[in-house]
Amino acid sequence: MAKKILLIEDDLQVLELLKVWLAAHDYSVEMASNGEEGLRKLKDTVPDLIILDVFMPRMDGYSFLMKMKEENPLIKVPIIVLTGKDKMRDLFEMEGVVAYVVKPFSPEELLGKIKQAFETGAAG
Repeated sequence: MAKKILLIEDDLQVLELLKVWLAAHDYSVEMASNGEEGLRKLKDTVPDLIILDVFMPRMDGYSFLMKMKEENPLIKVPIIVLTGKDKMRDLFEMEGVVAYVVKPFSPEELLGKIKQAFETGAAG
């Protein structure tokens, strides 16, 4: 059975490209265009991994992470942050994200982080 990834990203072009690319690597992908939508998706199903953008309208990535922990303290889903800004790396790492990938990124780099997260529970 394919591992399920919840992809939360406000750039619709990046969202669609990553969905197609991840599906080609045998991952099942749920998409959300902001943190609020991501939280709604978590009410229906718990993914195996979350890829999270930081700067989004309505609810940013950090607020999503805090709200997810508040509403679902028992859910332990590995999270990979995918963002255009490197400034918040330390903050997210303190909150337990398994990897922090800065845009622009190579698809191979992201795939490596995903595989590492599934194999060891951490992506480094």
